[in-house]
Amino acid sequence: MSHSPAHLRARSEAEAATLPPLLAKAEHLAGTVLLGEHGRRRAGMGDDFWQYRPAQPGDRRRSIDWRRSARSDGTYVREREWQIAQSVMLWVDQAASMRFASDTALPEKGDRARLIAMATAVLLIRGGERVGLTGGVLPPRRGEPQLLRLAQAFSTDQPEDYAEPEARLMLPHARAIFISDFLADSAPVEAALTKAADRGVRGVILQVLDPSEEAFPFRGRTIFESVGKTVQHETLKAGELRARYLQRLADRKDWLTQVSRATGWQYAVHHTDRSAHEALLWLYRAMEGVR
Repeated sequence: MSHSPAHLRARSEAEAATLPPLLAKAEHLAGTVLLGEHGRRRAGMGDDFWQYRPAQPGDRRRSIDWRRSARSDGTYVREREWQIAQSVMLWVDQAASMRFASDTALPEKGDRARLIAMATAVLLIRGGERVGLTGGVLPPRRGEPQLLRLAQAFSTDQPEDYAEPEARLMLPHARAIFISDFLADSAPVEAALTKAADRGVRGVILQVLDPSEEAFPFRGRTIFESVGKTVQHETLKAGELRARYLQRLADRKDWLTQVSRATGWQYAVHHTDRSAHEALLWLYRAMEGVR
């Protein structure tokens, strides 16, 4: 299946075209009747000064405040309220576990996650928001060129079986979207959400699962092997594992629900045999409700 940036962008734009542009209204509407005149210190859209922050890879030279930088050993960028308020950070799991599909008629979890993330980015950017990747890999920017940068970043798979959410260098009071199967160790997920919440970052978690991961339709002799082929388990009675597996999956979903609620995030599950439009519509509504 093609992961080329141009192909991914074309598919994501086709999905996004079925919805109106996502306007930056959930956090901002009440305090931003007129641009630049009703900025709020927490999440406004005005032109008033907000803060200095350390420069990151990808920052433009013209955004550096040389006077502030001269007073310290580091280089600092001067940010305004609207730059903070309209920033959305994405983390999309690109590890080997996401390259699973139980049937050739179904998309891989990773393909579906990329498509949903890109379609969401199209809506956000066309709604006037800045979109980037967590961890400082791609700082949030506006404009059509950023869509191609995102598609290029999403076109590279990671070799590890599972990936950990990245929450470094998140802008205070920005918003975020995490998309993964969330089947790996839960500790890094909790750490990332806690770190984000400490910086006033709220967002949404979308768990992408293959339908077989919900049904566990295995019977008799079965060899379970991770996509990265680093873990293998053979059993003669797969059916006897079903109840325990389903309970652990239910426990993981309950935990994701609880940790999301505790940190002010929203959580939902999407299955790859369902329409990508359904997940995109949920994200559209969920991002409107993130305050």
